[in-house]
Amino acid sequence: MDSILVTGNGPLNGSIPIAGAKNACLTLMPATLLSDEPLTLTNAPRLSDIRTMTTLLQSLGAEVTSMQGGKVLAMSSHDLNNHTADYDIVRKMRASILVLGPMLAREGHAIVSLPGGCAIGARPVDLHLKALEAMGAELDLRDGYVHAKAPAGGLKGGIVDFPFASVGATENALMAATLAKGTTVLKNAAREPEIVDLADCLRKMGAQIEGEGTSTITIQGVDRLHGATHPVVTDRIELGTYMLAPAIAGGSVELLGGRRDLLEAFCQKLEETGIEITQTDTGLVVSNTRGRVKAVNVTTEPFPGFPTDLQAQFMALMCTAEGTSDLHETIFENRFMHAPELTRMGAKIEVHGGTAKVTGVAKLRGAPVMATDLRASVSLILAGLAAEGETIVNRVYHLDRGYERVEEKLGNVGAKIERVKGQ
Repeated sequence: MDSILVTGNGPLNGSIPIAGAKNACLTLMPATLLSDEPLTLTNAPRLSDIRTMTTLLQSLGAEVTSMQGGKVLAMSSHDLNNHTADYDIVRKMRASILVLGPMLAREGHAIVSLPGGCAIGARPVDLHLKALEAMGAELDLRDGYVHAKAPAGGLKGGIVDFPFASVGATENALMAATLAKGTTVLKNAAREPEIVDLADCLRKMGAQIEGEGTSTITIQGVDRLHGATHPVVTDRIELGTYMLAPAIAGGSVELLGGRRDLLEAFCQKLEETGIEITQTDTGLVVSNTRGRVKAVNVTTEPFPGFPTDLQAQFMALMCTAEGTSDLHETIFENRFMHAPELTRMGAKIEVHGGTAKVTGVAKLRGAPVMATDLRASVSLILAGLAAEGETIVNRVYHLDRGYERVEEKLGNVGAKIERVKGQ
């Protein structure tokens, strides 16, 4: 099993290109199931999760061709010959549940295994299922699979009132509603940029959607969708992660393709610590000219708030900040598993329920640590940039699910980082 070796090497300078969004691409790919015409995605990230979704779609009979080194995905679902998303594939990634809505809407039936993914809380799929039931779907959970069937004549428009904003459930319901008969209204819908990106793609395919980016989305169902070509939106989580690299290690780095509007709340918190952020014609420049940053408190919230997917990385920054910070996690339980690993590096962290109190230290120490999930893995790499000596991050298969060529991107701006191949 591969590891990542990081040695503290001083300030970072240069530029890092930001890839297309993993979470957006994993949502856009199942949209091919809604049409028998080709859907082509450009600016696709080159990640193991994308390969897993490719395998899943191919198992259903879809054709998926990777071009230009993986940055273009050409897909076609003109001949679906299987309606069961098997456990052996689905268990690897939570986003697999997103084939349920499209397949049910177009084919009228689907059998999808309950998903797996990172161990950061239960994250049940009940909101996905309740949304589909509001459109008339008949659902039966047995033997670890969701058996879904649309009523005669297909799904019907309905009112879906989410008890809280769920990104995945909003995406599944949005895709299903595009082919439902009549009007569907999604209330308390998620507002993330990935939702807006999905709606934009579906509209190119002929869907009638209004209100994406707000808490109420209205979809007028159509009889069929056609093909389209769509660029995947910039990955705001990769963007925020690499913005933290110069903040932690010092220096000035431009994140090519970066947009502040994707991460306004995060940018404001980073500026409160003393970091300078400048929008340019080509991206965002992040500079740390003060050395140790100031400690600030953070509360994770749904978009447009501070992203839960940047909490672990921000904690790494707070480990060497001046003062004490409180990080409140409100989205997922069990999402402080990186804290004990950071403590091995000399960090002072106390976790009480959904709050982590971090008292900054002058310097972290390199140590062998273990990645527990996707975002935790990269937080340990960031901490290694600011540590004395060598940090070896084990179990980085999590990392490869969400970050393409992290050692190359950080190495190009001056980090001393390498991948150590496992036996």
